[in-house]
Amino acid sequence: MAIEVTYRRTSRLSMRIVKNGDVHVSAPVGLPRRMVEAFIEQHRDWIDKARKRTCEKHQKRAEFYSQLPLATKAQKVEAMTRLKTLVEPMVERHSKEMGVSPSMVCYKPTISRWGQCNVRTREICFSLYLLLLPEWCVEHVVVHELCHLLEPSHNGRFHALMDRYYPRWKEARKEMRLRTKAPREGADAIDA
Repeated sequence: MAIEVTYRRTSRLSMRIVKNGDVHVSAPVGLPRRMVEAFIEQHRDWIDKARKRTCEKHQKRAEFYSQLPLATKAQKVEAMTRLKTLVEPMVERHSKEMGVSPSMVCYKPTISRWGQCNVRTREICFSLYLLLLPEWCVEHVVVHELCHLLEPSHNGRFHALMDRYYPRWKEARKEMRLRTKAPREGADAIDA
């Protein structure tokens, strides 16, 4: 475990656990090093618990994504075919309802996002890992990306569009998070 201390223009000490389990501490400029070290020692139990939660979260995520084998070209082609069969009718139906039309729909094995919309080119891309979700959650992602053709950012107008075209979107988002993340039992950041 690495502990990284950064001095900033801030009024308080804070610390957080980052994805790889390291501890990042932010301290006010000029604060003596011994006070920073004392803060870290005071919160040693919190650090251990937060690092354990972070590790469990990443392990659960890895287990989730490993359910869809995509190691070979044949596996990727098979997954793409299955996802196209599921998604294309949804895109067609919702595009008509919303009055939008993507210029292209593609499929990639991305784990950082379920979907992505390039507003400028009107291209929409979906993660092959959507195959691991219930169909109603996949539909949520389809509508989400199509809504970006009407509203690029996640502002109030965007959420109103989601409410209109897929009222279950909040429920779907919650379900998707439950499947990919370990339950939270406390914060992964602390302030003094």
